[in-house]
Amino acid sequence: MHHKDWKSRHFGMRFARGGRGRDHDHPGHEHGHHHEGHFGRRSHGGGGRALARFFAHGDLRLVVLNLIAEKPRHGYEIIKAIEDSVGGAYSPSPGVVYPTLTLLEELGYVTISADGTKKLHTITAEGLAFIEANRATLDALLERMSHAAGPGRGGRAHAIIRAMENLKVSLRLRMGSGPMTEEQIDAIAAAIDAAARQVEKV
Repeated sequence: MHHKDWKSRHFGMRFARGGRGRDHDHPGHEHGHHHEGHFGRRSHGGGGRALARFFAHGDLRLVVLNLIAEKPRHGYEIIKAIEDSVGGAYSPSPGVVYPTLTLLEELGYVTISADGTKKLHTITAEGLAFIEANRATLDALLERMSHAAGPGRGGRAHAIIRAMENLKVSLRLRMGSGPMTEEQIDAIAAAIDAAARQVEKV
């Protein structure tokens, strides 16, 4: 059995019941004082419980990887970003997020570098390819997260954010796939410029 495949399945079996652990980068973080959802540290009413239910096996991993694709992040930043994306209705526990980050590194989807006393996680070409291969699943998941945030805390503006992320990932994949000709560079730049002009007209 392939090592990475075994890791993925073992991870799902181990944490699908809701993992808990200590946040080693943030030892002062409190545990056990909030209701634990399926993947969560904190739930505020129905929205938080709904989020806990739809973070099925692999969902959180995909969300975390997408956040790292936006920019290199520390573990605590990822927790806050997920919490902010749903208007504070849900926050994943460090006991799930940090093992997820370890798994992503073992799968070759992120690299980890020292940033002072913290660990900075950066996306790899393999990680970007994994996101693209699961784009439909990710888009649907982000849409559900946006709706879970409630009126005025996400709404349809999420569609714009999703489109922006699609563009960024596509550009990174293309630029990382090898040298481009002058014609290809000009064509990509022209397409982006045209999109920018169209947005200004809306």
